[in-house]
Amino acid sequence: MRFRDRRQAGRELAEELRARQREGALPAPLVLALPRGGVAVAREVAAALDAPLDVLVVRKIGAPFQEEYGVGAMAGDEVPLLDEDALRHLGLNEAALAPVIERERAELRRRERLYRQGRPAPDLRGRTVIVVDDGLATGSTARAALRFVRRQAPERVVLAAPVCSPEAADLMRAEADEVICLHQPAAFMAVGLWYENFDQLTDQDVLEALHVRF
Repeated sequence: MRFRDRRQAGRELAEELRARQREGALPAPLVLALPRGGVAVAREVAAALDAPLDVLVVRKIGAPFQEEYGVGAMAGDEVPLLDEDALRHLGLNEAALAPVIERERAELRRRERLYRQGRPAPDLRGRTVIVVDDGLATGSTARAALRFVRRQAPERVVLAAPVCSPEAADLMRAEADEVICLHQPAAFMAVGLWYENFDQLTDQDVLEALHVRF
């Protein structure tokens, strides 16, 4: 199963979430997208649920010598959530990651300033917070996002994505009250393989999506 693009994936995910809403399982929903890719998916979800849409900026922390190899993630001003097993495997410690963490923290804050345009972060207390991404490979960024959300005292936390690796979906069930993932292919490989069109989104794409709701 491949999605045509993120919008189609978002519409299919929205159908599943709308069914859960009709059952009364998603009271007072608020949708938080993980930018950039998750925003196009979350836009469809928020529209279907008639829910506010906002973003939660999370940054992956890559190994110094191989940025695509994620060894952790961070959200907000939280202490980075690091994969201790990955660090041991690579012979790294937190001190060795300090330059990477500093760079990613700066990018996180830049995006938050840009995407919020002076708006305060949403109040999550008592809400059903639905965290949406376009797919989960290792789940490291989603886990950082979910732990950040949990500390804001929501009533319920739901993680929703069109496609996930089975391993990531299992890990997220320990972090969220409910995990909704439409497809969990055994031979996962990478998120982009499950989309015909997986073009990278821009900051402008994110801003345009947010302006629909604000």
